Amino acid sequence: MRTVHRTCPLCDAVCGLRLTLDDDGHVTSVKGDPDDPFSKGYICPKGASLGALDEDPDRLRVPMIREGDQWRQVTWEEAFEAVDRGLSGVIEAHGRESLGAYFGNPTFHTMAGPLYRGPLSQALGTRNIFSASTIDQMPKHVACGYMLGDPIAISVPDLDRTGYLLVLGANPAESNGSLCAAPDFPGRLKALRARGGRLVVVDPRRTRTAALADEHVFIRPGTDAFLLFGIVHTLLAEDLAGIDVEVAGLDDLRRLAADFTPQAVERVCGVPAEAIVRLARELAAAETAAVYSRIGACTQEFGTAAQWLVDVVNILTGNFDRPGGVMFTRTACVELGRSPEPYSTGRWHSRVRGMPESLGELPVATLADEIETPGEGQIRALVVVAGNPVISAPDGPRLDRALQKLDFMVCVDPYLNETTRRAHVILPPPRILQMPHYDFLLLSVTVRNYARFSPPILPLAPGQLSEAEIMAKLTLIASGQGPDADPSALDEMILGQILGWATQTPGSPVEGRDVAEVRASLEGDSGPELMLDAMLRLGPYGLSLADLRANPHGLDLGPHEPRLPELLNTASGRVELAPPRLAEEAARLRERLAAPAPDMVLIGRRQLRSLNSWLHNVPNLVGGSNRCTLHVHPDDVARLGLGDQAVVRSAAGELVVPVEPTEAIMPGVVSLPHGWGHAGTAQRVASTDAPGVNANTLTDASVVDVPSGNAVFNGVPVTLGPVVPAAPGDSLGDEVAYTPAAT
Repeated sequence: MRTVHRTCPLCDAVCGLRLTLDDDGHVTSVKGDPDDPFSKGYICPKGASLGALDEDPDRLRVPMIREGDQWRQVTWEEAFEAVDRGLSGVIEAHGRESLGAYFGNPTFHTMAGPLYRGPLSQALGTRNIFSASTIDQMPKHVACGYMLGDPIAISVPDLDRTGYLLVLGANPAESNGSLCAAPDFPGRLKALRARGGRLVVVDPRRTRTAALADEHVFIRPGTDAFLLFGIVHTLLAEDLAGIDVEVAGLDDLRRLAADFTPQAVERVCGVPAEAIVRLARELAAAETAAVYSRIGACTQEFGTAAQWLVDVVNILTGNFDRPGGVMFTRTACVELGRSPEPYSTGRWHSRVRGMPESLGELPVATLADEIETPGEGQIRALVVVAGNPVISAPDGPRLDRALQKLDFMVCVDPYLNETTRRAHVILPPPRILQMPHYDFLLLSVTVRNYARFSPPILPLAPGQLSEAEIMAKLTLIASGQGPDADPSALDEMILGQILGWATQTPGSPVEGRDVAEVRASLEGDSGPELMLDAMLRLGPYGLSLADLRANPHGLDLGPHEPRLPELLNTASGRVELAPPRLAEEAARLRERLAAPAPDMVLIGRRQLRSLNSWLHNVPNLVGGSNRCTLHVHPDDVARLGLGDQAVVRSAAGELVVPVEPTEAIMPGVVSLPHGWGHAGTAQRVASTDAPGVNANTLTDASVVDVPSGNAVFNGVPVTLGPVVPAAPGDSLGDEVAYTPAAT
């Protein structure tokens, strides 16, 4: 037996783990690392199942090539030759704009994902780049971009010092936090209340987080921006604002907020006007306060407006870039890639629907359009890295049909899943414990400055390729260098670019030095480790990879300190309270004030033992509360005559779903978890024991948050009805029939 330590890679919380392995390398125990200064021994069910996930017998271990409907195992050499033939054939016939790429959420949970995503995108030479960001978080980036000039400058609540926390559209007690890395989020919320603070949760469901709160406020799904505008209106109308950062556009904001009185927005969001006024007054009166909002408020029709107004409230109450309010993490690595120009969107637009680019990518809601629609630039070959968009993207069934029309698709993925089954080649990365780990992206949104590196625990098998080598080979093939190109050449090119920039940057620790000399000083057992060492040495703490190796439990780098001036990149040099592009959203919101609300709407649902579509093949994470059921208020069950199952219909499609009556959800709202619907794959547990249904059969890809193009998963209008047997001789045969009275 031996004990090893590792950062959990399964969610945003970056918890430290302590694993016990036997002599054959099998994980016998996974516990929280009590010596980690950030997570302090906390562990959730997902982390405790890391060993089972790592050793999942259904994981692919060698490359696969599909011939017709049959798959066969091949060597790496044969696989890369097939990739080269597939991509080069499409390029020669149709040009590089016929290529596309999709990067899934797990790319943010590995080292190779963030490091090679940019080079691979550039090598493909196409503007058809898509990712899970427009399924999840793009509204936050767009709002920060227009307000601060930098879409990556995302503030997080100073959880451990705040005295008042308002949470909208987030359920961190089950998600463990999102764009806010905070191990033991529930414990931190309890500590907030124990020190005399106040926690208020606004959500259409009484979630686990709401159960911990001093107050839970029900809100109609998709209307968070209206509630927030009502708070902004009150703060300005009652002269409660206490702004302590340099801002521009306050008078414009005042004009925009004029129509959004608490009484006006009450009709839309369902929150009583007196409660809106009270929340505004409480936030203004609190010694320290923070407003935190995440996926629920991002994945709605006014997601960018909601994220904009979250920070407007934080600014108006004097809690922006302030201890106890919302603050910015100072990462151990140098922050690369910041643009000298203020942020903007729409440098190019999608071919079919004219949707604007943001952060170098197009909305995934239009991916199927780009594959299906003939013409110059039609996507005919697709590279998918660690993604399952058939399950996670809007109108998944349509995207599934579209993928089958591609001339070629290659996937980097450990599973034969709902998306990769349509590929021609699958390139599986190593097991989790065979890869080094450092959270480049998640460590930029921790609620305390912190760093931790995890070396590989198990060696690669003879002939096995690392994830970095797979990504580098793909990049070199895409750039036209062929299947035999040496992946280390790409690593050296990336290192050269980093060091070349650093030696020419005034104030850099290596300013004026020779690039070759600096390169010779770096340490690491692989390309990603060498890059990490370089970025640590160039970072604000002057650390190195050796420092992190010498501290396997992680390093506490101290609490957040104010740093807004160094991040601001607006033309005015101030925080923009009412940038023109976001002010346009106020006009859309104003139009909606008088519009009737749908009778019934659908929202998603976080689950403690689930993570998107990742973990449903792990037996001990399936079952219990982790099931794919439709939460419906008992009053709606009775009103609609529902039984054990219901037919749910939207503009995009319909599903038959098990009904779970619960008073935890508002009347007029139903909830279905995201990431289920496994069928027809080699994932035996997910496909047979817990297949569930794909909630994105119901989401409409034609409806998006306009400024960001983000897909809309919350507030989806639906109708419900009971399941009744089809009449004898009905054309539906033995299928279910829909009951019109349910509308």
